[in-house]
Amino acid sequence: CREQLRSLFRRRNDLVKDMRQIKSYIKMQLLYYGIRIPQEFDNDHWSHKFRDWLDELDFGYDTGNEVLRSRMRSFRFIDREFREVSTLLRRYTKKHFKKDYMLLRSIPGIGPIVASGILSELGDLRRFDNIKHLAGYVGLAPGIYQSGDTIRHTGVSMRAHRLIRSYFIEASWQAIRTDPVMQGYYRKHHGKNVKSVIVKVARKLLSRTLAVIKTETPYEIGVLE
Repeated sequence: CREQLRSLFRRRNDLVKDMRQIKSYIKMQLLYYGIRIPQEFDNDHWSHKFRDWLDELDFGYDTGNEVLRSRMRSFRFIDREFREVSTLLRRYTKKHFKKDYMLLRSIPGIGPIVASGILSELGDLRRFDNIKHLAGYVGLAPGIYQSGDTIRHTGVSMRAHRLIRSYFIEASWQAIRTDPVMQGYYRKHHGKNVKSVIVKVARKLLSRTLAVIKTETPYEIGVLE
């Protein structure tokens, strides 16, 4: 059950990569022909208006037009698959792991996909003895880098679960925007290396996930810290 959930989660990640690639190809084609994307569309969110604008582009020759049309068909296919797989992932996780899923969803920054990823990639968090154990597995424990006679802490262990770590980093930015406790924690460290600070925030978020599962109590701001 959990192994198949993991396969579905990783399929979604494959589609994320495919989406980035096809978007990159389309942008490179525009750049090659000297066409600038209007400022209102120049972002990661490809709105329906932007898609319509791409559909109406004319490079002057059928060959160039057909390349773009083909890429737009690929884009729309991947987009449909991505949405369908995302819906199935949320539905399956909520059905088969509802208790832990809802506990994780109570934490600001942990959305449906991140919760699904945690449950599929990390399994039952109750198996981890403490936050140090879990942080080491995910890759959010202080690591050590040695070069010659110099030893320094990197903030991230080298042997880590890279996929789920990236999701915690992404979720941390959302937590900063939605949780006043996280906002305060981030501001407290403001001015330092941004990457180092966001790793600290991610570790704090990871600590919350372990706490809600271990106590089986939904998160309340300022309580499980």
